[in-house]
Amino acid sequence: MTLIKSISGIRGTIGGHAADNLTPIDVVKFTTAYARLIKDKNPGKRITVVVGRDARISGSMVDSLVEGTLLGTGVDVINVGLCTTPGTEMAVITHKADGGIIITASHNPKEYNGYKAYWEDGGQLVSPHDKNVIGEVEKITDISLVNFNKNESLIEYLDENFDEIYINKILELTLSPEAIRNHKDLVFVYTPIHGTGGQIIPRLFKKAGFDNTHVVEEQMIVDGNFPTVVSPNPEEKAALTLAIEKAKNVNADVVLATDPDADRVGIAVKDENGEYVLLNGNQTATLLTYYLLMRWNELGKLTGKEYIVKTIVTTELLFDIAKKYNVDKYDVLTGFKYIADTILNNPSKTFIGGGEESYGFLIGDFVRDKDANSACYMVAEIAAWAAEQNKTLYQILKEIYKEFGFYKEGLLSLTKKGISGSEEIKNMMIKFRNTPPKQILGSDIIEIKDFEAKEDVIEYLDSYNKNLEIENNKIRT
Repeated sequence: MTLIKSISGIRGTIGGHAADNLTPIDVVKFTTAYARLIKDKNPGKRITVVVGRDARISGSMVDSLVEGTLLGTGVDVINVGLCTTPGTEMAVITHKADGGIIITASHNPKEYNGYKAYWEDGGQLVSPHDKNVIGEVEKITDISLVNFNKNESLIEYLDENFDEIYINKILELTLSPEAIRNHKDLVFVYTPIHGTGGQIIPRLFKKAGFDNTHVVEEQMIVDGNFPTVVSPNPEEKAALTLAIEKAKNVNADVVLATDPDADRVGIAVKDENGEYVLLNGNQTATLLTYYLLMRWNELGKLTGKEYIVKTIVTTELLFDIAKKYNVDKYDVLTGFKYIADTILNNPSKTFIGGGEESYGFLIGDFVRDKDANSACYMVAEIAAWAAEQNKTLYQILKEIYKEFGFYKEGLLSLTKKGISGSEEIKNMMIKFRNTPPKQILGSDIIEIKDFEAKEDVIEYLDSYNKNLEIENNKIRT
């Protein structure tokens, strides 16, 4: 595939030509640009950056390049080794680092790799830093001028005790401890799909008190070849085939899956016929949002300063729920970096949770990216809370639809690989802009907003979020 350069970092297939696929030269150039930017942001300060990676076969190579480049630019490195994306972010915050890099291609197949870069708050880089990083990359015309220093003695390594800190932070999110105690025998099946979530979830569930958690042994093996799946993507039912087979054998109540870096979560639950159905990202976000706001309200934790965040492509059902509980709400552009930025810009308010339709959700603000580990735990807690009422997660979801209205959506995923694929996507967007459809399913289109045009984005979000603030104030009075 064509090398993707974004605010978040870089991603592409390993090997090939620089600036086309992901090559060592690209890794060094982007890391140098990031290091220069973060040093410019902190003049005169000794800079420290946290580095973690998932289990991809190219991970060690990219890790070595990233660390050597950072050290060569005079940046200290804290290495967390094999680590989840949210775990790496939390290390940035807990160790008061100036930034962080997680080496991962998330849910993409084995030939991919890349990394995401973070600031000291644990959030991904947002504008104008995207242009600044790309600008710095373009300045590096001669790779021989880049300093490189792979001196292992200069790297601080964190041990597995750090995972325990992360697990304890997740457990602090608990809202129904009694329900968990009463239903500790609920049956869960979990798979990390050969990723780093396997070092967190089983320990987390055991410490929480869930005594009947089964893992998919074949997929607990940390292996960047992802040998048991075509793609390690929990959005795809095929990736959960082994987990659902195991669930049938042990009569599991819930199936849980995380992608290789444990930021995306896939959930399967039993329907009224006892068949396992895969929840989509909107449904998972709906369950989590409903439960969080409902329990915060029941526990008297709502003060009028709480809020949730979603992306503009995520279901409006989340806002319908927030309206009931008089909780503020923000709509942001697609990408979890914008949710993190909202948290950063609202220090006097309390972030309860937020998510996006692409199987990502965040609870609390001790990390600043989607967190499949805390999402898995909270889904398990909701299952225990539902069991307290002799109900299942599927029944709770149906009750939400009954109260707030039914939302149905579908996703058609198209894969366009390589330079030709990139050009094809580009041409598709040009065609949509030049000859937009006049109807969708028989309904006339009355207005089009182009979110690539900055003025449209600002106008839309300013107006939308201003109306939300007015609406929230009306509700309070």
